[in-house]
Amino acid sequence: MGGANVDVKARTLAPVVPGTSNPGTAAQAPGGVARNVAENLARLGVATSLIAAVGRDPLGDWLLRETGAAGVDVRPVLRAPGVATGTYTAVLDQGGELVVAVAAMAATDALTPAELQARRGTLRGAAWVVADGNLPPATLSHLLTLARDAGVPAVFEPVSVPKAARLRPLLASGLSPHTVTPNVPELGALLGRDVPDEPAALRAAAAELQGQGVAVVWVRRGERGSLLVTPQGEHDLPALPAQVRDVTGAGDAMLAAYLAALLGGHPPEAAARAGHAAAALTVESEFAVSPTLTPAAIHERAGLAPQEPV
Repeated sequence: MGGANVDVKARTLAPVVPGTSNPGTAAQAPGGVARNVAENLARLGVATSLIAAVGRDPLGDWLLRETGAAGVDVRPVLRAPGVATGTYTAVLDQGGELVVAVAAMAATDALTPAELQARRGTLRGAAWVVADGNLPPATLSHLLTLARDAGVPAVFEPVSVPKAARLRPLLASGLSPHTVTPNVPELGALLGRDVPDEPAALRAAAAELQGQGVAVVWVRRGERGSLLVTPQGEHDLPALPAQVRDVTGAGDAMLAAYLAALLGGHPPEAAARAGHAAAALTVESEFAVSPTLTPAAIHERAGLAPQEPV
């Protein structure tokens, strides 16, 4: 549940020169954190439903058509009147690294607690609930409450530093998701203070979140890999080598592959390695969801024993 939008990605053909026009290319593709996670899960053989909001406009029609064709159940998506389908406009440098992005996500504000309540049946029988930080605070609170009452573990993907802060008052009130997946700056936002990207500091921050009821903290560190902290222990995981074309969607693929691997019977450390394999495959693609993402490709890249669905 969360963001579904149209990605507009512009990429420069030479090193970026600020404050002026840069020659480059541009392309449009389906995007949004929750939507990307859902499509990745569907590509990995996991039955997935998407709760999001799009406008009653041609972009919304196109986005739902593309997402449904990838295997995601889009019937719960709200077609909100009077709003435009969200867009995420990213500028990438010639190496595929993000320079700046603008997220026009006002459509997601239409996902009110009342709209979620009308879709609460989607949670019945769910193995996991994934919430992204695009959700309005009241809706995020209601979703975590519904998930808790239904006995369904929830994952919170912060999306950005400002949106990560939306979870902090809920943590203070005792309404904690099972898992959080921040990068280092987002980890700081969850705690209300800066956290250095150093192993000891990251472990201390993860322990602080666990003290507030979060079971699993998975901190993404970019090229440094990640730190997975579970009730059973801690795991430092290296990033896998990759030829970077475009970093967009790498974190979404990591989360999807992690959950798919857990559902396939892998323990958390192996599931996180599957996540790193999915991220490597994604950054080598020009798309936010790699068309080469399959269970077999993840098995090969991560060196996992063959289990299904991942």
